[in-house]
Amino acid sequence: MPAPKRAPATGTEVQDTPDDVRFAALAKALGHPARIGIVAMLDARQGCIGCDIVEEIGLAQSTTSEHLRILKAAGIISGEIEGPRVCYSLNPQALEPLRRFLDALAGTGAGNRTKRGHK
Repeated sequence: MPAPKRAPATGTEVQDTPDDVRFAALAKALGHPARIGIVAMLDARQGCIGCDIVEEIGLAQSTTSEHLRILKAAGIISGEIEGPRVCYSLNPQALEPLRRFLDALAGTGAGNRTKRGHK
C-alpha cells in the first residue's frame, strides 16, 4: 500500500477520493483551448459531424481527431457512426463533478465560504 501523500504547505495527509480522481481526469481532458472549443461547439449545436468540427476548430484533421479521442476517453463526448461519418455529441452529465467543484469554490454550496474563512 503506498504511503499517504502530504500537502506541502501544511504537512496534512491528502486522500484521493473517487470524486477527486474523476474531477482530475475531467480537468485534464479539458486542459487545452481546442478541447474547450469543441465542447462549447457541441453544446451550442447539440451534436456535430466530425468534419464540421475540423472546419470550425481550424486544426488539422489528425489533431482534431486526437482532441476528440481525449474528450471521448474522458466520457465528455460520445461519437456514433452514421454512414461514412461520425456524429459527436456532448455528455453534459459527465461534467457534473466539475460543476459541483466549481460551485463549491464559488461558495454556492452550503457553508463553503465560512469553511474557507471567507466572509
